[in-house]
Amino acid sequence: MGRSLFIGMASAHAIALALVAAPAAAQTEPAASAAAPASDPQAPADATSEDIVVTGFRRSLAEGLELKREAIGVRDSIVAEDIGKFPEANVAESLQRIPGIFLSRDGASNEGQQISIRGLGPSFSVTTINGAPVRTTSTGGVGNSSRTFNFDVFPSELFGRVDIYKSPLANLEEGGISGNVDLQTPRPFDSKGRVVRYNLAQNYNTGSGQIRPRASLLVSDTVGNFGALFGVAYAQNVNERSGFQSTGGYNSTTLATRPAPTAGQPDNRGPFTPFALDLDNPAANFSGLTRDQIAGAYLPRFYRVFTSSNQRERLGFVGSLQYKSDRFEASVDGIYSRVTDVNDEFTFGVPVRNTRTTRPTTSLPGRGTNSGLIPVDVKIDKYNNLYGTFDNSSLLTESFYRNAETEFRYGIARAVWSPTDTLKISAQGNINKSEAFSSGNRVVSNIYSIRTTFDPTVNVSYPTISSPVSFTNPRNFTDPSLGFGSARELDQQKSGRLVATWDAGEFAGAEWSALVGASYISSVKEIERRDGTSIARTRTLPGGGTFATIDVFSHMVPFLPYGATRDGGNAGYPSQFATFPRAFVMDYLDANGANAAAPVQLNSKFRAEERVKAAFVETNMKLPLGQGDLRGNFGMRYAKTETIIDNYAPTGGGAFGPRQRRGGYDNWLPSLSLAWDITPKVLVRGSAGKTITRSALVDIASGIAIPNRFNPDVTVGNPNLRPQVATQYDFSAEWYFQPASVLSIGAFKKSLRDTPQSVTIYGVPFSTLQLSQDLFDRRSITGSDTGTIAPDQPFTVTTVQNIGTLGLKGLEIAYQQNLTFLPAPFDGLGVLGSFTKVWRDGNDFVTSKGTRVSIGGVPDYSYSATAFYEKGPFAIRGSWNYRARAAFSSTNSGNDQIAYTAPQGFLDATVSYRLNDNFELRVDALNITNTNLYTYYENPDQPKGNGSSRRDNSFYNGTTIAFGIRGKF
Repeated sequence: MGRSLFIGMASAHAIALALVAAPAAAQTEPAASAAAPASDPQAPADATSEDIVVTGFRRSLAEGLELKREAIGVRDSIVAEDIGKFPEANVAESLQRIPGIFLSRDGASNEGQQISIRGLGPSFSVTTINGAPVRTTSTGGVGNSSRTFNFDVFPSELFGRVDIYKSPLANLEEGGISGNVDLQTPRPFDSKGRVVRYNLAQNYNTGSGQIRPRASLLVSDTVGNFGALFGVAYAQNVNERSGFQSTGGYNSTTLATRPAPTAGQPDNRGPFTPFALDLDNPAANFSGLTRDQIAGAYLPRFYRVFTSSNQRERLGFVGSLQYKSDRFEASVDGIYSRVTDVNDEFTFGVPVRNTRTTRPTTSLPGRGTNSGLIPVDVKIDKYNNLYGTFDNSSLLTESFYRNAETEFRYGIARAVWSPTDTLKISAQGNINKSEAFSSGNRVVSNIYSIRTTFDPTVNVSYPTISSPVSFTNPRNFTDPSLGFGSARELDQQKSGRLVATWDAGEFAGAEWSALVGASYISSVKEIERRDGTSIARTRTLPGGGTFATIDVFSHMVPFLPYGATRDGGNAGYPSQFATFPRAFVMDYLDANGANAAAPVQLNSKFRAEERVKAAFVETNMKLPLGQGDLRGNFGMRYAKTETIIDNYAPTGGGAFGPRQRRGGYDNWLPSLSLAWDITPKVLVRGSAGKTITRSALVDIASGIAIPNRFNPDVTVGNPNLRPQVATQYDFSAEWYFQPASVLSIGAFKKSLRDTPQSVTIYGVPFSTLQLSQDLFDRRSITGSDTGTIAPDQPFTVTTVQNIGTLGLKGLEIAYQQNLTFLPAPFDGLGVLGSFTKVWRDGNDFVTSKGTRVSIGGVPDYSYSATAFYEKGPFAIRGSWNYRARAAFSSTNSGNDQIAYTAPQGFLDATVSYRLNDNFELRVDALNITNTNLYTYYENPDQPKGNGSSRRDNSFYNGTTIAFGIRGKF
């Protein structure tokens, strides 16, 4: 099926020559062909003249392994099974098979979205397409202004190969301390002659019960020296999820009632304040517990239901025109992709932090007439969490409608000319642009002064939340309010690159080649936000009246629009409650019209441009040593970075004026890699080098950003942030013990300095910020019906500084084997797996008892295991990918609780049956076990096991199944 891979003594060299013409070969490791081993490590000792034909997933693995084998530094690759036939439906999901790759999935869409490499988060890697740097965001990330790359923007059918470079090379773009990821699009001469490949399928999600189409078509043809390729891919999916939220940690009355800090002092009152139980109320019942026990026990900021339904649509195009002769090759390649998400989200529960128990009131939560929750029948679990029945509760419900769209355009022109047998010159120019928009518009309403029961012991993800009051009667709700907003984010890169490679021949017993080159990259990031809340609240609505004067609750419906949510077997979990329909928010209130009419929030608007000029040189050698060759790569990269930041600064009275700041820095980045083929089957390699990662632009360029308009917190950008610098080392030993098989073990070490860390100042008077009160939800902050923020209202101000260090050490083990030695029919079996362990030093969370825990944001260990069977027309593959828990914040707010992402294991599988060369039946399934994804809080000085309690964002996302037919002509 498709092109065949012939594994034999001569065939590996043919593959290597073919791969030289693959995208970005000239940009990534140009001396790889010159440094190839003298003998084929994949060839069995008793190889005969009869070739073994390998196709499908097995072929993809073999080609990827051959690329790894030929590299000098540490590199892994994923290769398409055939042109337009990537192994997985999502590129990021393919990458999780690579040792050291940790995948994060977008919960709304249930798709792989971002990757982390070797113990560092997504912002520490650089992503390129055909060697040209790109950035793009999607869904909930719009407006966050990170340097991360969202893989879910692109259909996998647009790509033919992915290379992951874990050790530095001078010719690779700087910026990726954890590694570089290069996505490569297909070109016509990847498969000579005419190829037509298609895919027709249906996506089904078990959570939503909805079926949506998926299809792709790729046409490629070559005539003489010319070729053309065009591909289109389209997919829809509806994903539904449900569970529990606490939205901000756990706190106790004892902590929260500590004295407020003075300006400049740390706040040790817990993660949310002010907060206090009303323990002096005559109705309070301690249920056999002491007052101190109840006051010292923990409650979540919210205990509430969460449910959402996300409709995703993705459209992608890829095109290529290529000319190829013996001495000259040129191509023009392009990508277009658009992904849209329509998300309906609903929450319902008790706002523990700011429960308003008596109306009207002008008191802050927990004070005066707003006296807080009254315990009437409560218990404390073994982790000191409080639950049970409370009086003076209120219920808060949100109908939250989100829309997001990302549009990505990419074009590149490249040429490679070999004027002589020893000289090759390559050049390319690229422009790419990502435009993302998102809006989040909600209506909030309340039920005040009621009794509620919260009990997570039956089902921690679907806890009991009950009350004598009906949750589905709209007339029980009161006090409606709005929260509308939108964000736009633009990423644009323009780049050029020129490289000359010279094969110098033999000198001093070794073969030598050299590479020199230069590049220029201009990267622009623009952010703007709008808030249409005040406009929507006061403008005249269709039929007359305003939001403040109409009967809002006549528009409320007594159900969730997509049906009852799952309850996990706990009848006490509210699977139905009253909501506001999307048509009321988006059409009648015209939420996005209000956002568009609102002025841009100048406090968070910025435009940042980075101009990077780089020059690099590499020397490559191959020296016969022992039974094999010693191959080396020595390089130096110089990068000069110039930053131009345009944002706005307060000018007094809530007004802002334009401000421009300029900065820059330069870096010398040496690299060294060696690989020694000790025998035709055994290889050792090592590398060392210096790399950098630039800080997030939101930390550099923003003026005064407001993370959440309901909280008295602001963040201030720091234009003087320097890049993080890392010195890193790698070593690995690899045993290619039979064709297309390997057992390898590797170790790495990274030492980071100038890591950015948050610096927080508490108790800053609001008046000193010079911000307009309209930027905040004033009633939530003040607890007052008048909604006026006092000049001395304490605010928290956070900025980022280069004050941290971080050390990483790691171990990687990988195994891959085709079990051809088994008797038929079991000789079609194969297995592969990997294990990664990471140790960290630095970025510590420190408890009140002095216990220190290093926080890295990625798991301590992860592993993947894949088993597959391919024989004749039948193929089946299953993959289990597991990651241990990961802590993601080193800030201790006083409650000594570390926030963890819980361990996650995903089972994915594929089954296919080839009817003939033109038709193949196929079923793909993601998240078969419907893994419970959640975060939780744990005190390292207490007994382990808090993952069973102190939950937050505990969701089930369902299983996605695609079934259909595909093939080629």
